[in-house]
Amino acid sequence: MTTPTTGPRAGLLPFYLKLYDDLKPECRAAFGGFTAEITAALQARGIAVELAPVCRLAAEFQAAVDRFEAAGVDCIVTLHLAYSPSLEALDAFCRSRLPVVILDATMDAAFGRAVSPDRIMYNHGVHGVMDFASMLCRRRRPFEIVAGHGAVPRTQDRAADFVRAAFGARRLRGSRVLRVGHPFAGMGDFAVAEDVLANVLGIQADQAGVEALDEAVRRVTDAAVQLEVTQDRERFCCELAAESHARSVRVGLGLRALLEAGRYGGFSVNFEAFNRSDRPADTMPFLEISKAMARGVGYAGEGDVLTAALVGALARSFGAVTFTEIFCPDWAGESLFLSHMGEISPAVAGDRPRIIAKPLFSGGSRDPALLTCAVKAGPAVFVNLAPGPDDTFSLIIAPVDVLAEEVPLDPAMRDVVRAWVRPPGGVVPFLEAYSRAGGTHHSALVLGDRAEAVAAFGRQAGLTVVRLDAPAGSR
Repeated sequence: MTTPTTGPRAGLLPFYLKLYDDLKPECRAAFGGFTAEITAALQARGIAVELAPVCRLAAEFQAAVDRFEAAGVDCIVTLHLAYSPSLEALDAFCRSRLPVVILDATMDAAFGRAVSPDRIMYNHGVHGVMDFASMLCRRRRPFEIVAGHGAVPRTQDRAADFVRAAFGARRLRGSRVLRVGHPFAGMGDFAVAEDVLANVLGIQADQAGVEALDEAVRRVTDAAVQLEVTQDRERFCCELAAESHARSVRVGLGLRALLEAGRYGGFSVNFEAFNRSDRPADTMPFLEISKAMARGVGYAGEGDVLTAALVGALARSFGAVTFTEIFCPDWAGESLFLSHMGEISPAVAGDRPRIIAKPLFSGGSRDPALLTCAVKAGPAVFVNLAPGPDDTFSLIIAPVDVLAEEVPLDPAMRDVVRAWVRPPGGVVPFLEAYSRAGGTHHSALVLGDRAEAVAAFGRQAGLTVVRLDAPAGSR
């Protein structure tokens, strides 16, 4: 069974023991419903599933893995219906480079003293998990594992998120990223040579001047502008003059055409390149930048293609993701203020976003339209892709709490992209640990309790994962 999709895809591989088919062939049928429930749970969470036949012998496991590789799945999810000897599956998995997620789940939620021994047959896959995982460790074959009853939503969520992590890792390592304008002069932390991006991370960076955007803007029709403006008015609170709105939309649609033509998974725009009002691309396309992130196209400012690739991979995997920066510490309130000039994904908004016009502080171009809002309160993950020595890269992650916006709020702050987050262990130890880890000033924010999944994303992308929970010495 296959569900076509452009999103995450998992190969689901049920493990079983041939001896049981030989001695009790009638037992196999009872597992069909269990497998179907796991399949349906993953599909309900946006995961397309390629289901392999039940596998018992080495040739069957090899055929299933070969089928998954040919189908282009993002990872293999193993489902241990009963005990299955590890050496039957081990070589096939070790020959493959597909990420592995072991699902340690059983049919029944309870197995206490009142349970009939007849149920042992349907609930003993756990020691097959141990056999298999132990051998993967001995062969240095990485894997992720999710343990829990198969019908529990948390178990299902974690399994789906690990598949999303594999999907995102694959997208990061095959990213094409467009840079419009040159990198901000002197900004060094995210600067990485293009050959290193390509050779180490598989990221291809293309350069374009504003002239290319001029040409794309010239091809935007009045009808397309009007349709986009109409859709904006349905989705957002539009608090700007019609002419200003239409002008920004026109430049934004030109940018969208460039991104779609090149099939880019991310992009970066240096605001300094927008310094004239006498050209088609006469304003900084903040509005389209925000919309692009909500579509899963990554972004980072000032020519930073590295973080743009990261944001794109995370956004396509986890949805509610935005580019951000730590701007100001709130020492008294034990929180950090996140913001940027005018870029935020509406997918992370806590209320209906507003579109306003606001002068670009560097001047020269026409006032851009931008989308502004506060980030939705709740758990989130702060994520940074940090270049290190000798062309290495670390993924720094920290589970944070996005704080609810409270009164009094300065009225002018409503026109600012904003979030206040509380890091683990307090602001002081977090900032110290973050800088010791080499974190850059451009990052991503992923909404939800997904630190575990983002860490898996980093491991599967071949990155060193640095997790900042409660640093030592925290208050």
